[in-house]
Amino acid sequence: MVKLLVFALLGVAGLAQKTPPAPPIAKVIPTELSAHGETRVDPYYWLQDPSNPEVIHYLEAENRYAEAIMKDTEPLQQQLYQEMLSRTAEKAPLSILKIRDYYYYGRLEPGKQLPVFCRKRGSLSAPEELIFDPDELSKEHRSLRPGAFKISPDQRFVALAIDTSGGAEAYTIFLKDLGTGRVLSEAIPNADAMMEWAGDSKTLFYTTSYWGKPPYRVLRHVLGTKSEADALVYEGEKGSWMSLSTTKSGEYLLVAIGSDPSQEVRYLPAHQPDGPLQIIEPRRPGVGYYVRQHGRSFFIATNDAGADFRVVRAPVEQPSRAHWEEVIPHHEGVKIEDIDAFVNHLVVAERKDGVVNVRVLNLKTGDSHDVRCDEPACSVWPSPGFTGKFDTNLLHLSYLSFITPRSVYAYDMDTKRRKLVWRQQVPGYDPRKYQSERLWAMAPDGVKVPISLVYRKPLVRDGKRPLLLYGYGSHGLSSDPSFASERVCLLDRGVIYAIAHVRGGSEMGAGWYEGAKGRRKMNTFTDFIACAEHLVREKYTSPDRIAAMGRSSGGLLMGVVSNLRPDLFKAVVAEVPWAHIITQEAGSSRLWGVGEFGDPNEKGDYEYIRSYSPYDNVKRQAYPNLLITGGFNDARIEYWMPAKWAARLRAMKTDNNILLLKTDMAGGHSGAAGAYDRLKEISFEYAFLLKALGISQPSTAKSTSHGARPRTRHQSR
Repeated sequence: MVKLLVFALLGVAGLAQKTPPAPPIAKVIPTELSAHGETRVDPYYWLQDPSNPEVIHYLEAENRYAEAIMKDTEPLQQQLYQEMLSRTAEKAPLSILKIRDYYYYGRLEPGKQLPVFCRKRGSLSAPEELIFDPDELSKEHRSLRPGAFKISPDQRFVALAIDTSGGAEAYTIFLKDLGTGRVLSEAIPNADAMMEWAGDSKTLFYTTSYWGKPPYRVLRHVLGTKSEADALVYEGEKGSWMSLSTTKSGEYLLVAIGSDPSQEVRYLPAHQPDGPLQIIEPRRPGVGYYVRQHGRSFFIATNDAGADFRVVRAPVEQPSRAHWEEVIPHHEGVKIEDIDAFVNHLVVAERKDGVVNVRVLNLKTGDSHDVRCDEPACSVWPSPGFTGKFDTNLLHLSYLSFITPRSVYAYDMDTKRRKLVWRQQVPGYDPRKYQSERLWAMAPDGVKVPISLVYRKPLVRDGKRPLLLYGYGSHGLSSDPSFASERVCLLDRGVIYAIAHVRGGSEMGAGWYEGAKGRRKMNTFTDFIACAEHLVREKYTSPDRIAAMGRSSGGLLMGVVSNLRPDLFKAVVAEVPWAHIITQEAGSSRLWGVGEFGDPNEKGDYEYIRSYSPYDNVKRQAYPNLLITGGFNDARIEYWMPAKWAARLRAMKTDNNILLLKTDMAGGHSGAAGAYDRLKEISFEYAFLLKALGISQPSTAKSTSHGARPRTRHQSR
């Protein structure tokens, strides 16, 4: 049995005497790993065995150490938590879904961690009907995390997917009869979070997966039967992914099947749930598409003529490529993110220069117009949760920005008038106190990279303002500005919050993603560094006042920039980081995300990945203050990735800055499941950042131009 060399932790008394406790030191057990003629020595390979009790002891010791180092911030954590709680409208809807004459929503109930699900008939001022309380299930399941929520077409049954695995993303689908108020006994275990009802309101289609991977099977469940009898509808190859949806009319079930970047769609009449899936167009390498119904036609958005997509139309009876008629041509640099079809209009969400706006095309006249957002850092999207009708000229729009709480507008596509329908309630929040901006940084290869930022007014650009720079930059996922009530705690303490829209996302179109894929991945990291340098050069902040944050693949970004430019950041928060992007198991290389990063079984890809993998490139140098988080049940980024990275950093770094590893021993990839636990988790991270940056109290009206100077203090590793 592997033994740890040291588990020395001093108690709270040590902190009271200003003597920093000693951190846990993981024992070194050299393990040789070979690939492509290279032999690497992994000193912490043993941490990859979750059945080893010494692994648990090490993680728990790191958690105790983190608590000890952060003991002096407990009053600040409590203050932050209370501030966040004060901006939470506990009984107000978190979001709203409208299905015919019912409004469905989730809301917080004081004292309950999980939202209760409710509905109102006719209007949001009507009497409330409670339709599902996850606390009903808490006696049988210790850990609960709600997933998808689906109402049957006749609105009698509700299906709710809940992760009962402690964060490992293994869902159980619970079914409730809203007519009788009874939760049915036929729960469906080991499902994914995706599901859709057939037109008969008795058949539920759902997906399944395997540990930490995308769903690849579709099954069919009939109410009144046991899940063991559920029929397999479709099975893709492992490593592929699929999604379920229904058309707005409810006439068709759509199954999208893909293996990036290729995708195909199969469909089934929703009132014939036992029928076979029909294919629209077979998958081709590098070509993908998605589908929306318009009466007896399908509108199809496809990248067959260019990476930023075009829109074609085809008859439902003959939807194959031979029958495609172009409606909107491909326009490079203007990415079609989504489409929605109405009887007289086609609505297109278009991304240009990093901003999403809506284009409305009149199908009768051929005229079109744009609906744009009103702030420097914002976006406008169609809101399908509200716009459930086909025969209407009323479009519901979701408005997202740093400053304006989440909002839904009803927009008349003919008169171009809009009316606010719903806005997230944020008690005590005054948007007039804040300002957002859009900037552009120059990457080393001459490409302009957008930055979105928000701050409390007034702003004096003297380099003294603290700043938190967030980044992701992978899988083509864009990090659009949006409102977060908890972020106000930072803004009110003078912190500027910024997003670096680095390559690897799709903020600037499909080419933005392709520009940081495979052996071009380094662009993601150098873009982020260029954004930080630009913010320093323009005196928004300075290296001793700037912190960086990223999650999952964004945690990979944090690991790489910490290795490349540790001098540029005062603090870094890496949440569930993909810190060991290439590893070796059982004689064969393993990497989740071959389409994103490359195939390590190919020598060239292996060498490129090896050149930036955070764990493999830790060196003897000074590092920023670091908070690294993990989830023991994480099925995507296994707990040992952040744990091994932290262990190697402890052994190699030459500074006295803080290094904390905090592992949720009962959680997974998404962090705390409960709403109040989530606020406590954020309070801990914010307290770490504020401690590292030397800030504690909210700024006064006269001192919002900059935060407090960093305190001079000894900081433990």
